[in-house]
Amino acid sequence: MNVMKITLSRSPAAETETECLAVVVLDRTPTDRSAKDKDKDKDKSQMSVETSEAAVREAASELIAGGEVSGKIFETTLLHRPAGLKAKRLLLVGGGKAENFNTTVLRKLAGTAARFLKPKGIASFAFAAPETGIDAVGAAKGIVEGAFVGDFDPDIYKSDRKDQTLEALIVVAQGNQDQLQRAIEEARIIGESQNFTRELVNEPSNRMTPTVLAERARKMAEEVGLKYEIYGSDKIKELKMGAFWGVAQGSDEPPALVVLRYEPSNAPASPVLGLVGKGITFDTGGISIKPADGMEKMKYDMAGGAAMMGAMRAIALLKPALKVIAVICATENMPSGKAQKPGDIQIAMSGKSIEIINTDAEGRLVLADGLHYARKLGCTHLVDAATLTGAVVVALGYVNAGVFSNDERFYERFGRALDNSGEKFWRLPLDDEYKESIRSNIADIMNSGGRWGGAVTAAMFLREFAEDTPWIHLDIAGTAWMEDNKPWIAKGPSGIAVRSLVELAKDFRS
Repeated sequence: MNVMKITLSRSPAAETETECLAVVVLDRTPTDRSAKDKDKDKDKSQMSVETSEAAVREAASELIAGGEVSGKIFETTLLHRPAGLKAKRLLLVGGGKAENFNTTVLRKLAGTAARFLKPKGIASFAFAAPETGIDAVGAAKGIVEGAFVGDFDPDIYKSDRKDQTLEALIVVAQGNQDQLQRAIEEARIIGESQNFTRELVNEPSNRMTPTVLAERARKMAEEVGLKYEIYGSDKIKELKMGAFWGVAQGSDEPPALVVLRYEPSNAPASPVLGLVGKGITFDTGGISIKPADGMEKMKYDMAGGAAMMGAMRAIALLKPALKVIAVICATENMPSGKAQKPGDIQIAMSGKSIEIINTDAEGRLVLADGLHYARKLGCTHLVDAATLTGAVVVALGYVNAGVFSNDERFYERFGRALDNSGEKFWRLPLDDEYKESIRSNIADIMNSGGRWGGAVTAAMFLREFAEDTPWIHLDIAGTAWMEDNKPWIAKGPSGIAVRSLVELAKDFRS
């Protein structure tokens, strides 16, 4: 993991000595102008460099006046040897319309700056926090988080890989030094933890087996001071995790049950937040085998488990006064002579019987036992994360992840966490009528309700195992993997859910 040095500067941006100073440019053209006004003002620049420093604005003025800077979101314009500045370069990063500018946009702009500068061999830069629209503390946090996201690239196995990483970032911001420093340190921890998750998800399945994933969890836990337990097949059978074992039995790779515990001395006995992650290190679909097209991406089917590991890393370092227990169920889903078959009956740890309709609906099986086990360990609130269904991608595309909940108060708390994290989730229903789709004639429940409403019926299945415990289900199948390179983030693993889970834990109350 790249260790980027982050420093705070409360000196004027113009006085900052750096390889490059990045500033935000917003389009402040009124959107409600009449046609006559638009024609009258067509030659007038409406671009605003978001700083009160005259020297910085003056350095950018010629580019703006010449029309080279439009303020379009993610637009990058680099100026060498800017007059009046100590920075060697000035990078103008377009933030789009001023009325749409917020911390989420700023986070992406910081990532855009990082990704623009890295290929040019610029290993350190400064980013000036905008002085309008966002408070300085929130801006500093967003800049650091965004820079870490932008610094990650997935090409670690290329033989000609150029080691282009950011070595240092200066956050230029005005405000209370202690508050700014705390925000920057918190953002560094969260950014590193999100990238830790992305590193895990990026690994191919021959290098990220359940055993290796468990070992990475152990190593991380020792580094940050988490308690941990790692179990194999014998313990899974002893606990009567029949749903989990039903998936694991088809693979030659042994499964792993990972438990991570954050139990600070200043935390009350209750609440206890439980984080349950799907850790399918490769998903062939089992006997209900997937099509070959795109199957190589199924190494990312452990993104939910990896997100829980990243969240636990950040929580351990940020030290909220809350007990948190993570349960990660790791296995491969493989076809073999030992694999479970459609029509089989598995008995979950809770005692519920499950008719296996489709062996490719395996994530909900491992989570069923993971959720029940988390409750047995004393968790009073549950969040699970999983690349669970293709149906959520059909419903929401690659923009929003799906979220479900059986408890309004708990969901409202998660909504506040989303406001702070900037991650995009969209709530989907859990109406009782959907349960009819997963009723079985031979067992208590089926593991698949068919094609229609597939994300919802999968969540209904999991609700059976959360029972009356306040619970949130995150279906991240469409957002855990970026399908294309974006200005602020590389194609590949996104690390979604880490920031939201950390925000949830930071200020958690029963």
